[in-house]
Amino acid sequence: MLDPRKLHLLRELARRGTIAAVAEAVTFTPSAVSQQLSALEREAGVPLLERTGRRVSLTPAGRLLVEHAQAVLEQLDRASAALAAVRGGPSGPLRIGAFPTAVRVLLPAALAALAAEHPGLEPMVAEIDPADVPSALGAGELDVALVHEYDFVPPVTDGSVGAEPLFAEPMYLTNHPSLAAAREEAWIIGKPGTLCHAMAVRACQAAGFEPRVRHHVDDFDAVLAFVAAGQGVALVPHLAAAAPPAGVTLTRLPLSRRTLAAFRRGHGDHPAIRAAITAFRTATPALPPAP
Repeated sequence: MLDPRKLHLLRELARRGTIAAVAEAVTFTPSAVSQQLSALEREAGVPLLERTGRRVSLTPAGRLLVEHAQAVLEQLDRASAALAAVRGGPSGPLRIGAFPTAVRVLLPAALAALAAEHPGLEPMVAEIDPADVPSALGAGELDVALVHEYDFVPPVTDGSVGAEPLFAEPMYLTNHPSLAAAREEAWIIGKPGTLCHAMAVRACQAAGFEPRVRHHVDDFDAVLAFVAAGQGVALVPHLAAAAPPAGVTLTRLPLSRRTLAAFRRGHGDHPAIRAAITAFRTATPALPPAP
């Protein structure tokens, strides 16, 4: 019989690439992870890993087992959700991840709604970039997360993640009537590796130019302050631009940012996840209609 806990480690190895990264994610020692994976190989009866010095990769049998492990772990999550529904109302810890704008604008009202409707829940919030959410969900570090998607940028979710759309908001360009008009300006965009960075660069490329990046700033309040100080131009979403500082004008673009609730696939019917998603919807502020 294959141990689901060991299957989880194998899936994490396929996702993260090294035993050290898996160990860090699941708070084991690398030696413990290696021992568990060796035990899984004995249970499977075939080699699952190829070891070359300090490097480890999956064999064809290992990759095949990862595919089946994903389905097994999803079914176990569904069973856990069904049992939680039988037990009654949601209670206990609820680990919520969210990107910075959602932490500031959406979560205070959502947490208040959860406290009023489900006092047995214990929400715990961690700020996280959407690109890091799939691995955090897979490792059990989060139960549910708010993520966003932009035009021009592929979704961050993978086959192990389920998601429900919550809302879409328009994007704005600061102090210029169009992207083409801002092609010679200095730009303020997110740090490399973030979705905000990829969105800004690709939006400029779609308009026919490479942005001349001066500043890498993730916090949109700081971005708008930099714009007001004459440090460059930027793209900002509606929720981050409700009260722009003096000297900053906003031009709505035919681009959008879409916010979703993400969770481990198979876990979406868990009462705590359903309660969180309902609270997110309740807390969503008024947004301008589509043009």
